[in-house]
Amino acid sequence: MPNARDRRNEVVSGCLEELDWSPKVLARKLNRVFGVGTVAESAPYHWRDSGAVPRSPLPAMTAYVLSQELGRVVSIEQLWQGRAADSPMLVAADAGFGHAWNVQGLGHIVEDWVLGGLLDRRRFLAISGSGLLAAVSHYLDGTAGRGALGPRAAVEGCMDPLVTQVEQNLPLLQLLDDANGGARHLPYVGAQFRAVGLLLHEGAHSDAITTRLVRALAEIGQLGGWMAFDAADHGLAQRYFVTALRAAHQVNDRALCAHILADMSFQAAARQHPADAIHLGEAARRASEGGTAGVRASVLSRLAHGYATAGRSVDFERTSELARELIEQRSDAGLEPRWMYFLTPNHLECQAGYSLIGLGRSTLRQGGRSAGRGFVRRGEALLETGAHGVERGDPSQRRALFEGAWLALGYSASGELERACDIARTAASRLATVRSPRSTALLRQLAVELRRKQRNPHVGTLLPDLEEQLAKYAGSAAGPPDTVGA
Repeated sequence: MPNARDRRNEVVSGCLEELDWSPKVLARKLNRVFGVGTVAESAPYHWRDSGAVPRSPLPAMTAYVLSQELGRVVSIEQLWQGRAADSPMLVAADAGFGHAWNVQGLGHIVEDWVLGGLLDRRRFLAISGSGLLAAVSHYLDGTAGRGALGPRAAVEGCMDPLVTQVEQNLPLLQLLDDANGGARHLPYVGAQFRAVGLLLHEGAHSDAITTRLVRALAEIGQLGGWMAFDAADHGLAQRYFVTALRAAHQVNDRALCAHILADMSFQAAARQHPADAIHLGEAARRASEGGTAGVRASVLSRLAHGYATAGRSVDFERTSELARELIEQRSDAGLEPRWMYFLTPNHLECQAGYSLIGLGRSTLRQGGRSAGRGFVRRGEALLETGAHGVERGDPSQRRALFEGAWLALGYSASGELERACDIARTAASRLATVRSPRSTALLRQLAVELRRKQRNPHVGTLLPDLEEQLAKYAGSAAGPPDTVGA
């Protein structure tokens, strides 16, 4: 009978040692990436020490997480020595995207979305590094050329009530995200995206109608990507973003291409991949050249956030200031794309605010007390002017939750626990109507920090309620019926 050492999975053990992780840390990482309850915290001990093989799809999930963290491919075969099968429902975000950057290539990708349908059971795994950049490399290096559908074709006439309805619905879809967060209505927006894709897939349209439909697909795809990002479904978000980028490229909408690349940069920063964030953000800046002041300012603000995530404070300050100057001095506000409705000077200030808080907290962890506190205080001052305290009926609830969570983290780092608790309480009260796992993750991070400070009377009062709220709404995309005003 083999002893325990013979049964030990040395590959799993070696990966954990290289990352300086315990099996519990691996379990927590799996739960963070794939959702709370994916795996028990004790399970990876059995994988490592007893050679146990987890149920499908955990072997593939584990190989994916370890590959992402180690920066190299750790295959299922290698990790489990041939004792675990692949999971065909787990696929990379760029799967099937190897088509040419032309109308026909876009058509193949749209066909996959349409055939996948509402019951698509695939789970798309986020990519990073060379894999992520390869998915958009033909656009970044210019080999994609020009798109085949020019803006002139879209205005050449042709009234079509169905296409007009699709276009008129776009602003309303964006309001769903603002009010309720990305996770709440993502399936509905996904259905709208596939509906437009179906129209394109059916074909037989004039050039003008095709152009309008492709542009609508790009705009809904950008929104779907943003909402999936807010829902912490990062692989799906990347799939939407890359599809939307291809569609925007086909209609030669450089402003929208820049906007999408900036979103991808922002997502990469949120996933703690600063090199990807900077590469994509700088590509977005190049794509925005010659565009309106608002588009350039928005792109620069996302690039500045990437610099802050990377700890490049000088580049952050310079880029953030350029964005601020552009938005304050713009004279072409009436020419801005309709989807740039959200951008205001205060929006930029608040984005700089949570970038500074993140930079300050990172600097504090590295031992830079004076500089770190300075960054955090500046971030707090900027975020205090934002949406964190708006009334429950205000349409900017998702922004209010996100900014409130960041502001509470700032005051926690500053040691101003009473203020941190007051703001966190307001933010947590929005969980009943806002489904934003991206924001909820910040409140969870705050709760972890506050557990170490439970002797403080303000923390002692807040923490049980905060943890109850987080547990109540964990893992629920749709949540309970609206309770605004109840």
